[in-house]
Amino acid sequence: MSHTLYEGFPTFSGERWFEMERPVTWEKDRVNLNRWTLMEHTGTHIDAPLHFSEDGNSVDLIPVADLLCPLAIIDIRAKAAADADAYLTPDDIAAWEAQHGEIPEGACVAMNSGWAAHLKTEKYTGLDAEGKNHTPGFHHEAARFLIEERSVRGIAVDTLSLDRGLASGEFPVHYDWLGSGRWGVECLASMDEIAPSGAYVFVGAPKVAGGSGGPSRIVALH
Repeated sequence: MSHTLYEGFPTFSGERWFEMERPVTWEKDRVNLNRWTLMEHTGTHIDAPLHFSEDGNSVDLIPVADLLCPLAIIDIRAKAAADADAYLTPDDIAAWEAQHGEIPEGACVAMNSGWAAHLKTEKYTGLDAEGKNHTPGFHHEAARFLIEERSVRGIAVDTLSLDRGLASGEFPVHYDWLGSGRWGVECLASMDEIAPSGAYVFVGAPKVAGGSGGPSRIVALH
């Protein structure tokens, strides 16, 4: 469920956050060795609680048991196609539960907005002339519901932000969700190939001391 990370991978700010140099090459050294320069939140990546809290767990301190969990995929592709500023709302959660039953304990709830298909187009960042992003995300009330009413470990999106793009500078979902000690994943891929319920997901988070997140290999298990 991870996109391949490459130089120029889109970022929320539009800045270049990943570069790869090749100081050691096969032609010159008979060895290949690359140097990466990156911001932690580039490509398909995890947001650790520390990312939006003063003293939450850094990425290396997230228990491994919390990174393997049931996967609930909520499909909002139709309304996201009609409105790039669409939210995943409490009503969407209620509709999913009406069909599949209550969200499993310890689950990751993932938003499928169809945005993964836009990766190499301008629509993926949704930046307008004023520098605002137009991309779907979780509604603050949906995040509060999952915190207060369901025992959920993580949320995930196929966009660049857990919050919808227009929340830039405010990030209510980031502050509440990560501040509650839970993790998030951004820039998911391949959700169209996975059943909305019944699968498990493993988040292969990097084990970097003090990290606020980092590129991750996300695997769905059917």
